[in-house]
Amino acid sequence: MDKRLERILPKVQKPARYTGGEYNQIMKDKNAVDLRLAFCFPDTYEIGMSNLGLSILYHTMNSLPFVWCERVFAPWGDMYDEMKQAGIPLYALESGDPLSRFDSLAFSIGYEMAYTTVLDMLDMAGLPLRSADRPNLLPLVWAGGTAAVNAEPIAAFMDLFVIGEGEEMNNELLTLLRTAKQESWTKEDFLRKAAGIPGVYVPSLYEVSYADSGEILSVKAAEGAPARVQKRIVENLDASPFPVRPIVPSTEVVHDRVSLELFRGCVRGCRFCQAGHVYRPIRSKKRETLVQQGIEALKNTGYQELTLLSLSTSDYRELPALCDGLLEYCEERSIGLSLPSLRADNFSMEIMQRLQKVRKSGLTFAVEGGSQRLRDSINKNVTEEDLLNTCSIAFEGGWNNVKLYYMLGLPTETDEDILGIAEMANKVLHCWRTHAKNKNRGVRITISTSCFIPKPHSPFQWEAQISIGEYKRRVNLLRGAITAKNVTYNWHDAETSLIEAVLSKGDRRLADAIEEVFRQGGRLEAWSDYFSFERWMDAFRRCGIDPSFYAGREIPIDAVLPWDHIDVGVRKAHLIRERERAYRSELSPDCRRQCSACGAARLLHGIACDA
Repeated sequence: MDKRLERILPKVQKPARYTGGEYNQIMKDKNAVDLRLAFCFPDTYEIGMSNLGLSILYHTMNSLPFVWCERVFAPWGDMYDEMKQAGIPLYALESGDPLSRFDSLAFSIGYEMAYTTVLDMLDMAGLPLRSADRPNLLPLVWAGGTAAVNAEPIAAFMDLFVIGEGEEMNNELLTLLRTAKQESWTKEDFLRKAAGIPGVYVPSLYEVSYADSGEILSVKAAEGAPARVQKRIVENLDASPFPVRPIVPSTEVVHDRVSLELFRGCVRGCRFCQAGHVYRPIRSKKRETLVQQGIEALKNTGYQELTLLSLSTSDYRELPALCDGLLEYCEERSIGLSLPSLRADNFSMEIMQRLQKVRKSGLTFAVEGGSQRLRDSINKNVTEEDLLNTCSIAFEGGWNNVKLYYMLGLPTETDEDILGIAEMANKVLHCWRTHAKNKNRGVRITISTSCFIPKPHSPFQWEAQISIGEYKRRVNLLRGAITAKNVTYNWHDAETSLIEAVLSKGDRRLADAIEEVFRQGGRLEAWSDYFSFERWMDAFRRCGIDPSFYAGREIPIDAVLPWDHIDVGVRKAHLIRERERAYRSELSPDCRRQCSACGAARLLHGIACDA
């Protein structure tokens, strides 16, 4: 360990964040590999080490014998200040080496508010921020993750993006980079060849032109680059590598447990949901595979909790049998089994009895809309009867902690819909009074709301976000309507939602503002401790950017969108059709009852969509 690091670690919170040496970390001889890759997560250790995607890709990239992939996280403020003062550059946890010694930096970006932290990590590594200012092939700087489905706001800073699922694509890219390094290719030659790998997007090979109004006129691909970059998927999840020896963090993290991914995609098609569309088509793992992987991971880590993950966990077809298979191992060892992402329309006593065999946790349901009309409009397909029936099952089974999530500002929302949230809270409270077997502990009902953010590649991508003032008015309307002392109301701040909307729907012209925010001290903006709305608004003013152009206006259906040249598999015609149904409050059936012809199944070759 660097002697300077030894001196500063006793001065910071949670020094174990910065030391590495965890159980199951992967160590290699750096002199025996051809490529050294710094896998950068633009958030704190606690967040990054809770990310299942990071764990999967860490192991798949390390499966290449010629690559050593090491982890890098953003330091918290106290460590950041100490590192700056001591002159310590950003380093990787496994080796402790500074990032200047690496051949490539790969960023996993799942959230737009992490953009300034990406720049901060590049700066701490001693690298120029912009791709154009890094003329050499190495180090190659690239990114993937959910935020890459609209890569334009940070396109100027990345050499390339990987669009979609990276288990196979990342390794193909690294194999090409190894050849380029060995044969001394230029950066331009490498990027042109990399653009031929399906799923790889090289922004410098695309020219964007704008109208005087600010609208995009066209996005033209250079010769040899695809006109549209189609995302990559892993077709067979059972055959795809899964880390049954995940790294065990040496300090407490957000999700300190074994996580099992049941399936990718979602059958529901909620119209506000980006993830439900960009992760299509549906692909599930077999129950036998999951039981084997879960038990192996528990044995290899010593964890006392196992979580079943997916966008809608309770939609997994073999869920009861899967729970039985896992509980056979977990129950006698007092290992808890938890199922987040449950739905109110298919929560059953059968599942509940399995969950409570070891320990109870709180139940969380995303209801989203305060009236049936609004829930139909967003295609949530959950009724008041579903929710109350679910709550009665839970209360009868001994649960006394229920959280209900809603959005404010959804298209077509009215004040009546908002007041419906308070009415629903009262009905849930009455349900507890009626069905709870043990009322001595009381009940906790938590209502949480966030501001609707129109997201790319969703049916609501053309919608406007309501203003900050209007969001606060709706929050206050709901606050005044919630009167029961057993009901707690929490709401997300409107200012962060506005910035997120701008970044979500932005184009390449936002790069200057993002860099300006960073230059003025912006980092870890996903945390309220560090977020500054004034800093963002000042940067927009300095760079001549009107936030309302991106967040506050309804986009014409025929407009060229910044992300139109990224193909996530779902056809635009399908999104338009779903948007039209939203304004008629018409439901669309879930994928398992009737195919909606969204187009995502065309990404599969030789196997059927698991809907």
